[in-house]
Amino acid sequence: MSILNIAIAGSSGRMGRVLLESVAQAPDMRLAAALERKGSPFIGKDAGELFGAPCGVFISEEMATALVGCHALIDFTRPEATLDHLQACRELGVNIIIGTTGFSVEQKELIADAGRDIGVVFAPNMSVGVNLSLKLLDMAARVLNEGYDIEIVEAHHRHKVDAPSGTALRMGEVVANALGRNLEECAVYGREGVTGERSPSTIGFATVRGGDIVGDHTVMFAGTGERVEITHKASSRATFALGALRAARFLAQRGKGLFDMQDVLGLR
Repeated sequence: MSILNIAIAGSSGRMGRVLLESVAQAPDMRLAAALERKGSPFIGKDAGELFGAPCGVFISEEMATALVGCHALIDFTRPEATLDHLQACRELGVNIIIGTTGFSVEQKELIADAGRDIGVVFAPNMSVGVNLSLKLLDMAARVLNEGYDIEIVEAHHRHKVDAPSGTALRMGEVVANALGRNLEECAVYGREGVTGERSPSTIGFATVRGGDIVGDHTVMFAGTGERVEITHKASSRATFALGALRAARFLAQRGKGLFDMQDVLGLR
């Protein structure tokens, strides 16, 4: 069995620690590098200590050195950091799995361009269940294409910095595309005061932030006399980590190109 050497960016963060442990437990993977931002107090520490099992891999800020010999970098950090990591991966020929959210249109174009040189899996949510939900949403929108109002409600922990979540936006994009709409033109982000009657062409978004909610998403198709809801609830960040590992395995077989989790899971 071929072993994949995996690097983790943002290794001391909540998601980073789950990724470290997941890679350490995968029989076909080896934790080859753990990365952190410059000045982090975790630099030089054994990455395994972050999940209770010292492993001899020490956290580094030297991206170019750490990535040598790696097959893939998994990155769930911030847009600016991810783009720096993307450039390093591109220069070194290392595949990258990007679960970071909050990118601008221009930044997404940079990610897409990198697919000319390396393998890139870019998805706002790596969960297998969420990506199955996206497929179901496409089907539902095509069937419920008249007489149904569409609202998307998402909830996350108090520390999440972007809203709506990247997953909620992706759900909106899937529904809008299925209906032949442009999400940028039909999205409504929150409502307050006297808003008037709801336009049937809009897709509404509502955001909840609080506590330690890992991630809840519901898309509601509200018609006359009935309501169809497609809901996904994540109870552990492990679901995102396991999806990212599947993405790394996928890229090892596919080589360069831009992919998402629909490709990884064969849902196209």
